[in-house]
Amino acid sequence: MTVINSIALTVEPLTQDAFAPFGDVIDKAESEYFLINNGSTRRYHQLANVDVADNGGTPIISIFQATPLAYPLQISMMERHPLGSQAFIPLLGNPYLIVVAEKGDGLQPQALRAFMSNGKQGVNYHKGVWHHPVLALQPDDQFLIVDRAGEGHNCDEVYFDQSTQINLSLDKLPN
Repeated sequence: MTVINSIALTVEPLTQDAFAPFGDVIDKAESEYFLINNGSTRRYHQLANVDVADNGGTPIISIFQATPLAYPLQISMMERHPLGSQAFIPLLGNPYLIVVAEKGDGLQPQALRAFMSNGKQGVNYHKGVWHHPVLALQPDDQFLIVDRAGEGHNCDEVYFDQSTQINLSLDKLPN
């Protein structure tokens, strides 16, 4: 197959503003808090909303243990969850990559954006937002996942035509 279109993704730092079209950044550094437990605890309240009730869904918590893929990585597919949000919270403090595109029925390769978490930031993909499966950078990295269990089809996958190559490199990562 002849490559007609080659796209090199630029990895951006993960910020609330840049990530807003795709979901929430779960990060206390950019969040307000209030004191609880007689002043001994800061509560960074409602950093993301769990949106899983469609079609009788319920929230669940899981742990994913992920292995890095080979880089440079050719992005060949994306997925979305039309019935619920999905949050990824790093447990070991390791930076990781995020590839996303806004929700919608048509997914264009040019719409993909890449971000890098500093390892203290989690993300909550809004319902229907396209994303690549977890992109760990360290062996056996672990993520706490908050997502949906319940009836209904909740995972759509799209595979890109082989004439388009979407490349994600570890060169030029943000500091």
